[in-house]
Amino acid sequence: MDFSKGTKDVSELERIAAAIRGQIVTMSHVAETPHLGSSLSCADIVTAAYWAVLKLDPRMPDAPDRDRFILSKGHAATTLYTALCFRGFFPRHILDHYNENGSPLAEHPGPGSVPGVEAATGSLGHGLPIAVGLAMASRIHKTPYRVYALLSDGECNEGSVWEAAMMAPAQKLGNLCAIVDYNKWQATGRSNETLNLAPLADKWRAFGWEVHDVDGHDIATLVRLMDQLPDGSGKPVAIIANTVKGKGVSFMEDDNNWHYRIPTVEEVSAAYKELGLS
Repeated sequence: MDFSKGTKDVSELERIAAAIRGQIVTMSHVAETPHLGSSLSCADIVTAAYWAVLKLDPRMPDAPDRDRFILSKGHAATTLYTALCFRGFFPRHILDHYNENGSPLAEHPGPGSVPGVEAATGSLGHGLPIAVGLAMASRIHKTPYRVYALLSDGECNEGSVWEAAMMAPAQKLGNLCAIVDYNKWQATGRSNETLNLAPLADKWRAFGWEVHDVDGHDIATLVRLMDQLPDGSGKPVAIIANTVKGKGVSFMEDDNNWHYRIPTVEEVSAAYKELGLS
């Protein structure tokens, strides 16, 4: 399948998201890497960004006026790598070497990675501060671009997230959008039982953000909200994307065992069938 061209057709975006999910299930199986549930939950968000929202050209990944996308939840690297590959940033065969020694595709995005990876992430709490800096740089250099940061809900336990969340409205960074993949789980339990995140949307609103609390698998809504940045409010935008961990594969959905479990050959085959890929 050639998914290298951008599109706003929702049915096509849904097909792309399904293909991304199939690929990341395969990569988890082959490389024996965890975080599969977290990668599946954000596939629709990443698809909406890379095919329908971000102003970018895979042939010029370092163009000064490109939109920036920071995967702050770096443990979902397989979703980002697959999106970049399918969009045309690097050849398909490189995906076959995910997490191998010497490969540019490490388990978390790092320095020396493939074109399109904007920052080394995985140590949670760093992506939004980076995004704030990039949004400010756009103003300082008078180069108009937009900055998107995808966070996990568990990542919102980090104080650095809230320091950045205070900085952005103070600087009136209307070109900045934070998307929280609110799948209600983190490594060892429910997010709201670990720290009291709820009501999460109200917290961001209280910090001075323009907030939208939405279904994180509604691609049409995600595209509409992300693409209207800046929205005229003069505020940074926060999208609380309510998602399901393991989305797209019924036996993985809302099951936190898939934070660490590796799928078997049979489970990969069953996942592909559910995703309409076999």
